[in-house]
Amino acid sequence: MQAVILAGGKGSRLRPFTNTFPKPLVPVGDKAILEIVLEQLRYHGVTEVVIAVNHMAHLIRAFFGAGERLGMRIEYSEEDAPLGTAGPLRLIERLDENFLMLNGDILTTLDFAELFRGHVEDCRKVTIATFTKEVKIDLGVLKVTDGLLSDYIEKPTECFTVSMGIYAMHRSVLDVIPREGKYDLNEMMLDLRDRGTPIHCHEGKCEWLDIGRAGDYEEATRLFEEGRERFLPQRT
Repeated sequence: MQAVILAGGKGSRLRPFTNTFPKPLVPVGDKAILEIVLEQLRYHGVTEVVIAVNHMAHLIRAFFGAGERLGMRIEYSEEDAPLGTAGPLRLIERLDENFLMLNGDILTTLDFAELFRGHVEDCRKVTIATFTKEVKIDLGVLKVTDGLLSDYIEKPTECFTVSMGIYAMHRSVLDVIPREGKYDLNEMMLDLRDRGTPIHCHEGKCEWLDIGRAGDYEEATRLFEEGRERFLPQRT
């Protein structure tokens, strides 16, 4: 199994942590977040990884090398200018017929092998791993009809289906990516949909955090330290 990991962002929302080293190397417990991701992928059967790098790429290369320490083969694809979240795929020459693609800054207990197996067995073109995210609104929310109050909900909790930043893809979908310029995954999914490609969604029965802000980072560190074995299971 092959995976492409996006690790080129500047991590501006995590400053000052990311002023001196790239976001994928931010420690969660005693490990860099990208190190946790790679160990999870290896556990689920991934043997080859391409890391798409840009910001402070030399530090990521120095930390992981060719993957010997992790027991996998790691290659790097470096962009000269930011290409968005989907654009880096056009630089990678050797991709398997089906592959995983994911962000390098997520903490999850998702079963990557199950996601990939369902994608391949059902002959899908794209599968997005999804998560039900609860969002607490710390305000009184009003429903107004024709200028009159129809309902008043104090501090409600809303639920949204969100992308986990994890995808299984068939190589053929790369044809939709423009040859030049910045291009993001949300644009790619909508363009594929508009061309008639079914975009399947896989609801992960798992824990998940996108380490994008200081509060998320603190929560991820707490969860990892409290339940390390959930995030880094060991084969018996």
